[in-house]
Amino acid sequence: METVKPKSAINNKSKKFAKTFQKVISFRSSTKIASNNGICMLASQGNVKEDLFTDQIKTHQAGGKHEDIKARNKAVMEALVAKLFAGITSIKAAYAELQMAQHPYNSEAIQAADQAVVNELKAISELKRSFLKKELDLSPQVTMMLAEIQEQQGLMKTYEITIKKLESEAELKDSEISLLKKHLEDLIAFSKSLEKKLNSSGSLSMLDNLQISVLNPTHFVQFLHLTLRSIRSFVKMLIKEMDSAHWDLDAAVKFIEPDAVFAKPSHRCFALESFVCITMFEGFNHPNFMIPRESLTLEKHPHHSQHLYFDKFKKLKSLNPKQYLTHNPNSPLAKFTKAKYLQLIHAKMECSLFGNLTQRKIVNSGGFPDSAFYTAFAEMAKRVWTLHCLAFSFNEEITVFQVKKNCRFSEVYMECVTEESVLSAGLSADSGSDLRVGFTVVPGFKIGKTVLQSQVYLSPAVPSASC
Repeated sequence: METVKPKSAINNKSKKFAKTFQKVISFRSSTKIASNNGICMLASQGNVKEDLFTDQIKTHQAGGKHEDIKARNKAVMEALVAKLFAGITSIKAAYAELQMAQHPYNSEAIQAADQAVVNELKAISELKRSFLKKELDLSPQVTMMLAEIQEQQGLMKTYEITIKKLESEAELKDSEISLLKKHLEDLIAFSKSLEKKLNSSGSLSMLDNLQISVLNPTHFVQFLHLTLRSIRSFVKMLIKEMDSAHWDLDAAVKFIEPDAVFAKPSHRCFALESFVCITMFEGFNHPNFMIPRESLTLEKHPHHSQHLYFDKFKKLKSLNPKQYLTHNPNSPLAKFTKAKYLQLIHAKMECSLFGNLTQRKIVNSGGFPDSAFYTAFAEMAKRVWTLHCLAFSFNEEITVFQVKKNCRFSEVYMECVTEESVLSAGLSADSGSDLRVGFTVVPGFKIGKTVLQSQVYLSPAVPSASC
């Protein structure tokens, strides 16, 4: 049988249990708080894992936010630089426009360009202020897009201004070219008029009042120079026609002078001049110039032939060949011109140069072809015929000579057509060196005892030469 305890003892035990439970509850509560503060970890294992997972999420979120801020700052800086560069491009375009507006002067364009420069500088200054005060309020994507548009607009404006400048310079150059062409045409026309005057009259004025009693070889030399001018003028025209017809000039020159050595390519014209001179002066030493039936007239007046030749010279020296030949198709000069043309200009050559034989048919029928080429030829033929008349106005024997190829150069009988051909041989005409003749360009003349030098082209000496 149990002993019944008193109520006071039971009450004391209950109070003690309550205090112990309260302490435990308080300790667990304090332990959980402490673990939350990171001071001690006395909570259960499940609670520890839950707390660690929560901390990791918070750390990851903080790191991600930091990366986002860093990427945004980078995008903002890139947009800032793009906007700055776009502004510089706009300033460059405006400055180019400002320069363009000064030539020619355009006040409105200058003011507009100046204002554009000022506006862009203000925008860049405001951008700088916002950057330094960290007050940039930019949307990177929009700013980059607008900067790209501004950049392209600035570049387009710069290109447009450059194109306008180049077009203006091209127009200026075209204007200068037109003026230079006009000036060149004027100079060519003036040169042709002078050449025409020299060929038609020139030094002929001193021969106007010439009397047969005072005639001397100097007068022949003067008219010979005028004749050679007309020959060279025709040779230039012949070369021009050959070029237009796409002739191989080297092959043509080789045909005339197979072994000729030229100091310069431009010296090829001397070979063609030689061919023309040989043809035109052939028969020069004959009284009738080898024109059939002309000698009969002179044989009837043997004592007056000198005066007859001199009268012909005075009559023909200043005449227009076209007018004279047209009105006198059966004259000795007309026969001479016809014969020399048919001899000098071969049918195949004429067909190659002009594509037909029209001129040849007109000449054969006694006409005068209306072409610059035949006019130049007729002027040359008239000069050669007139020179022949002057030569036979002397009461002396007339002789024409040419120098054989590879002969030793002699200043008594020869003169060099160009100084370069002497230098090409590495020799000097004054040194008495062994210079050799490549070919004769213009034949020499002998009137009585007076010798007029032939004109030759010199080549390097050949050891086997025997002249």
